[in-house]
Amino acid sequence: MWPVLGGIAILLIYCSAAYCAVRAAQTARTPQGAVGWVVFLLSAPFLAVPAYLFLGQNRYKGYRIARRESALIRRGIEDFATRNAPAPESTGIDLKPFEYCANLPAFRGNGVVLLVDGADTFRAIFEAIDNAQSYILIQFYIVRDDGLGRALKNHLIAASRRGVTVRFMTDAIGSKNLPDAYSDALRAAGVRVFDRRSANGSRFRFQLNFRNHRKTVIVDGVTGFTGGLNVGDEYMGRDPAYSPWRDTHVQLAGPMVSQLQLIFVEDWHWMGDENLFDQLNWDAPLAPNDATGLIVATGPGDVSETGGLMFFSAIAAARKRLWIASPYFVPDFDIVTALRHAALRGVDVRILVPQKADHMITWLAAFAYFDDMLEAGVGVYMYTEGFMHQKVFIVDDGLAAVGTTNMDNRSFRLNFEAMALFFDAAATAKIDAMLRADFNGSRKLTRTLKQQPVYVRYGAPLARLFAPLL
Repeated sequence: MWPVLGGIAILLIYCSAAYCAVRAAQTARTPQGAVGWVVFLLSAPFLAVPAYLFLGQNRYKGYRIARRESALIRRGIEDFATRNAPAPESTGIDLKPFEYCANLPAFRGNGVVLLVDGADTFRAIFEAIDNAQSYILIQFYIVRDDGLGRALKNHLIAASRRGVTVRFMTDAIGSKNLPDAYSDALRAAGVRVFDRRSANGSRFRFQLNFRNHRKTVIVDGVTGFTGGLNVGDEYMGRDPAYSPWRDTHVQLAGPMVSQLQLIFVEDWHWMGDENLFDQLNWDAPLAPNDATGLIVATGPGDVSETGGLMFFSAIAAARKRLWIASPYFVPDFDIVTALRHAALRGVDVRILVPQKADHMITWLAAFAYFDDMLEAGVGVYMYTEGFMHQKVFIVDDGLAAVGTTNMDNRSFRLNFEAMALFFDAAATAKIDAMLRADFNGSRKLTRTLKQQPVYVRYGAPLARLFAPLL
């Protein structure tokens, strides 16, 4: 009997491998990914089938359910945008590609406060939480039970106890080390807590490769925050290994807050089937500095490759300069080609990355791309004053972006991300000044891969093999 059962099991594995190989060929987002999975599945099915179930999924099926539920809110935002559309000549950049990526319109009337580093960011966030009157929506990829994490918890508990409705959401992978006692203390104070471990398990059983990388705080529907900082002491520069920690967040006012809130509500609805649309304020007043802006939220639930397309659109729009700061630089072939083409047509293209590594494989993989960048005239700068984690870009003098999206395949295809885009000269000038200071704290890369230390010279090509998952 046992030999028969063993034979059946082996047959089932091979049949599963064949089925998964066909699925990979049909659904993989790149030809390289399709070939890699097919070869792996057919040559090592006992290893490859479980790996494919957890890592081979390329879309969040069913996520569009939340988008359908939000149709009324989206129509309201679109009607508002029609009444408050920017003058075509006011931006100098075609908004349509970015609006396509966002599936939302850009409009004027937004305010932005640039928050450089953790002290500024969490001072502003805690002040907004303490002044909340009605509700707080909060979402971070990483929340730690350390000094900063406990400070956040205490502010949220205090807000809940004075009658403010608080909803709190984390990512189960990013916050895997957050103890249950942390969430239990929030729940005991009346905070509604969702993480993926408490959501409907059938939705997430084979979704470990997808992460919700967004960092969002919304207070009363009128104040919003997003950017690169998570909740942990290292983000405040308290970890000697990475101190000082260089990061950027933004505080938003105006209609962009409603867009950011819409993204949170869609995520919350997907996590737990709770519809918040009628419980929130969707009338954020126009901000006096009147910046044109847009929240571009991307992820594997989108029909198109919106993460990469957003960066491609920014590269294509650049006429004078394109400055990008990203802690991880593992782009796909299209983005590499677009960056090189921009530099070759005379655009001042600069890539700012950290000299210090926090994820060694990703850091090494970046060096496999730098030679192509340097050969085309792209300036690659290594930030030397601590660890740099910001996700920022500026195009010419009229487009600036701050958010959560890295220049890598994971952010482009596997993570749920959000970028705040400002088609505004004043906002761009603020970020310009910040990046100039960062470049002053960097060294320009001049050595090719062959001139790097041995561990980089041989490690980079090997690390690049993992690019589809990085």
